[in-house]
Parts: sequence; C-alpha cells; structure tokens
Amino acid sequence: MKVTEHIKNANGKTLFSFEILPPLKGQHIQSIFNNIDPLMEFNPPFIDVTYHREEYIYKELENGLLKKQVVKKRPGTVGICAAIQNKYQVDAVPHILCGGFTKEDTENFLIDLDFLGIDNVVALRGDAVKSETYFKPEKDGHKYASELVSQIQSLNNGKYLDDELQNSSQTNFCIGVAGYPEKHMEAPSLDSDIHFLKKKIKNGATYIVTQMFFDNQKYFDFVAKCRAEGITAPIIPGLKPISTKKQLNLIPHRFKVDLPDDLIMNVVKCKDNSEVRQVGIEWCIHQSKELIKAGVPLLHYYSMGKSTNIQQIAKEVF
Repeated sequence: MKVTEHIKNANGKTLFSFEILPPLKGQHIQSIFNNIDPLMEFNPPFIDVTYHREEYIYKELENGLLKKQVVKKRPGTVGICAAIQNKYQVDAVPHILCGGFTKEDTENFLIDLDFLGIDNVVALRGDAVKSETYFKPEKDGHKYASELVSQIQSLNNGKYLDDELQNSSQTNFCIGVAGYPEKHMEAPSLDSDIHFLKKKIKNGATYIVTQMFFDNQKYFDFVAKCRAEGITAPIIPGLKPISTKKQLNLIPHRFKVDLPDDLIMNVVKCKDNSEVRQVGIEWCIHQSKELIKAGVPLLHYYSMGKSTNIQQIAKEVF
C-alpha cells in the first residue's frame, strides 16, 4: 500500500514509522530483525530502508603507488526490503539515490522493486563521497533529486529509457522526497530550498519527510511556508533522539541543524552517555506529543540501527 494511502486510511490519527540502516557487510540480517522486533507493537504501516552508495579507498601497493578501490560498506537495501515485507507483512520503503547511479541503473533498480511488489520509494540526491568536496553525479546519472523523481514518474507512466519498447508496463510507485525545515546545507536560503521542493512535487512526488529537527517551531514554520507556496502534500516530521555527548558537535556539523540551548545545557550537565540518552528520550517524547497535538499525519523516527530508545519514546507516545 502507498504511504499516502496509509495516511488517508488513518483518518487523522498520527501513525508511527521508523528508518533503519542496512547492516555492515558481513553481518547477518538477524541484526536488522533484532532492532525491528521491539518496534512492531506500535504497528508501523511502513519501514524505511536507507541506501548507502559506494566509497572510494586507496590502498598502497608494494611499489609505493596507490590503488583506488570501490567499497560498499552497507549493501542489501533491496534484499532487506523484500525480507521485511515477507516477515512482517508491512510495507518497506527503500531509498534510491542519484549518487552512484546512472539512469540505466536507476531504471533497473526500479524494475526490481516493482517485481517485488514494493509500492513506495524515497528519492534523494545523496551526499558527496568522502573524497569529493561537492556532489558529483555519474556520467549518465541525475544531478538533482527532482530529475530522479521525473524518471520514477516516467516509469509510472510506462515510459522507459528505451523509447522503442512496445506495450511497456506501468509502475505505480508512491514517491517520497526530503524536506529541510532549516534548509538543505547547500541551499542559499530556505525560500530557494522550498522552490526546489515544489519542483519535486510538481515532477511527481506525493509526500515529504523532513530532516531531523529539535525545535518543533522550525517544523511548524516550514510547513506554513510550504503551504503558502501551494505545496499540499503530507509533510512528515522526522525525529531523532540524542544519545551521546559527541552528537552535540556531530549533528550540527554533519546535518547542519541547530540544537536548542535548553537541550544543549541539559546534555552538558550529564555525567555520562546513559544520562544523555535519557535526556534525549525525554526531549523527543515532548517533541512527539506536541506534534501529535498539532495533528501531524505521522511521526518518523531515525533509529540509526538502534531501537531501544525509540521503543521507550513510542511507549509514552503511542
């Protein structure tokens, strides 16, 4: 079932969902199930599965020269999605990226998903690889998420890259995209960021999931700006509980989001990360309850491969 259908069928009730990472290469899929199992009591209608593109590493040879190698540390997104739908009977939502994909790769990826009965995808540009300062698309790939959305929508209309195909089958993907309440790190302004978000909706996206935020007012202001620009698609808030002191520096640096002063000071006062974890849980519970009271369609939690704190939050909220 499509994400938008789940939201519609809820009749105003706020739903619960979460996002997981594929395990590191060499780990068993049971590690994924172990983190999903505790959250199934909250009846998630779908589970997001991230996609991790290749990385480049350089190994020194005996002659002193460097050899470039391509490594994918977290493979398995498609297989995990199939396993989730088979084991839990809930929809799995794979992320699909511009980075690391040619248009042909994208089309074949989408065909596989369609054959597996996967109804939803989240279309993202993706980040630059660690060896690059700025994002660089593949030679015949997409530069922007809006272009990726267009290709997915083209398949929904039965239009493939090979325009000589006869009687081609139409896919029926529900397309989600990312929204940034504090703007994308590369956007010159929030208004310009919303301009391009509107383009993604125009090209075929039907719902929005936000980047994490820790001040609900940022989300409320973002939604108001989107609605003023004519964006009517559901805007799902994405939440992440802080769990370590290191994240006070890591989250603003990596994700370019602000942390409220009250949250920062509460974390600074903690003696260890177990206390930080409890502060993060309590802060996220407060966020969640306020958002539910405001009538958000769904709360989406970034689990980052760990579910115990999400479980504690959900027990207090759902």
